[in-house]
Amino acid sequence: MSSGFDAQNPPFDRLAQQEVEELRAATDIGYFRPGETIVARGRPSDFLHVVIKGAVEARDGEALQGVLGPRDSFDSRALVHGAAGEDFVAAEETLCFLIPRATVLALIARNAAFAAFFYADVSRKLEAFSEARKAEGGMESVLRARVREAMHGRAVFIEGSATIEQAGQAMRDANTNAAFVRDRERTGVVTGMNLAKAVVLQRLPLDTPVREITHFDVVAVDEDDFLFEALLSMTRHGKRRLAVRSGGAFAGFLEDIDLLGRFAGNSQLIPGRIDRARDVEELAVAAHEIQDQVERLHRQGMKVEVIAEITSDLNRRLFVRLFELVAPASIREQGCLMLMGSEGRGEQTVRTDQDNGLLLAGPVPEADLAAFREAFSGALDGFGFPPCPGNVMVRNPLWSQPAEGMVRQLRAWVMERTPDAAMNIAIFLDGVALTGRTALLAETKAALFDMMRGEAVLLGRFAHLIESFATPSIGVLGTLMASVGVTDDAIDIKKAGIFPIVHGVRTMALEKGITETSTAERMAALVRAGSFDGEFGRDIISAHRVFMGYRLASQLDAVRRGSVEGESLLRPSRMTAVDRDILRDSLRVVRQFRDVIATRFRTAAF
Repeated sequence: MSSGFDAQNPPFDRLAQQEVEELRAATDIGYFRPGETIVARGRPSDFLHVVIKGAVEARDGEALQGVLGPRDSFDSRALVHGAAGEDFVAAEETLCFLIPRATVLALIARNAAFAAFFYADVSRKLEAFSEARKAEGGMESVLRARVREAMHGRAVFIEGSATIEQAGQAMRDANTNAAFVRDRERTGVVTGMNLAKAVVLQRLPLDTPVREITHFDVVAVDEDDFLFEALLSMTRHGKRRLAVRSGGAFAGFLEDIDLLGRFAGNSQLIPGRIDRARDVEELAVAAHEIQDQVERLHRQGMKVEVIAEITSDLNRRLFVRLFELVAPASIREQGCLMLMGSEGRGEQTVRTDQDNGLLLAGPVPEADLAAFREAFSGALDGFGFPPCPGNVMVRNPLWSQPAEGMVRQLRAWVMERTPDAAMNIAIFLDGVALTGRTALLAETKAALFDMMRGEAVLLGRFAHLIESFATPSIGVLGTLMASVGVTDDAIDIKKAGIFPIVHGVRTMALEKGITETSTAERMAALVRAGSFDGEFGRDIISAHRVFMGYRLASQLDAVRRGSVEGESLLRPSRMTAVDRDILRDSLRVVRQFRDVIATRFRTAAF
């Protein structure tokens, strides 16, 4: 075979040198005339083709699905699964490397990382590539370690009737700074700091039973949990130490220092800084640390869904502390602070805009409300959260009003039946209550579900928002100009991929009365309800994560440039062959999903 074959071109970069030589020895070169069908839809293929020169069109009937150029490969489905999903036709004089099917199958059997490229469904392909990357080391492999691999020392147990002095001696003898306290049917935790504060600050006698200073609200993880799950738990609960269970019993502790010894990053330390903030200026420091953490975690290879969850937990803690600092007593007593949009779904990483609001249980002084609106939104401006272009912010009276007023507003939007009204309903549906009178949001959402129940026409109009933007095929980017307004070599991944999935899943959740807010949780509930086949549901969520990951990389690049312009643009020409393949599969899933929504809600009628 020609020595011009690029073994660093994915997925061939996953082969060992001996495997590369085996592949090269078996490979030939083929020539194809313009218009010649290289692989026919529904037919098997004896070769894996890698384009050397020329262009190959992937066609579904008359519809052009993609244009493949040099270094692109096709068709893995025809080779491994026995039937091509599309016709592959030479668009011009084309040369391809021809890798025999037997050679490819032998390499697939021996090399799991190489085999990942040939999976038919998006979810399996992504999982396999994730496992391959994990084996290469880095942040992902560290956080996929088990809790038992990071914890140190055995559990120390003390009876609740023991004195503070006896507890201190037991912890000293065991060389530990934390111990479990058994008190009849319950088990709690006491730390060296608890003992010191009890004696020095509270001046309790040394013979005080240790149960009196023990914390019985224990936050625990299992020893078989992943470290990233422990990290999330530390972040969510603001803990620097977690109890560890083994077989249902407490086995020891996992401390932040154990995690810090394994990876760089400080998301488990930021909650303490948020809680200790005495004013908005101090809180701003923690706010900037959250954003810095996003780039650090991405650089270290953490999955986008985990980054989003960590960031969401930290941001929510930040918003609650800001509410405590700037809300007058009347607002704290009567109000429910809520997040909406991607923040509400827990799917925002890099800050795009503010999506927040306030529901009130009863009247408050107008001066208090006006002061809070400006103080809260103004502080977020200073923290680096851009104002929402649609003005979905506490600052806007439309989004900070009594709950009964919001119910009337929702009813007006339902009756208005315009795209803007439907989008406002969609934004509200993603809302989560953070602090205050949290039941207000649940009650208001229940009223909205009642308004929409059984209203097929209203749901159809709501679902029609999914048609706001086109979902393209790779290589047919010129058609995007009217729908997403970008250049021929770019896709607005938010409009073309993320929004159709988010809104389609949201619409079906509204129809079914599902109250979960994240896209993944909504889909899981829809699968349980029988609305989707489990495999298709997994593919939809996997595609969503693909788009989130690509968008995050684009957003971080925009941050480094100092401009948010183009923060969701993706340029396929700059991607590897494997990434283009995954993107192509993900866009195919979105087009299938859009067809499901169009059929289910008859959106063509609107």
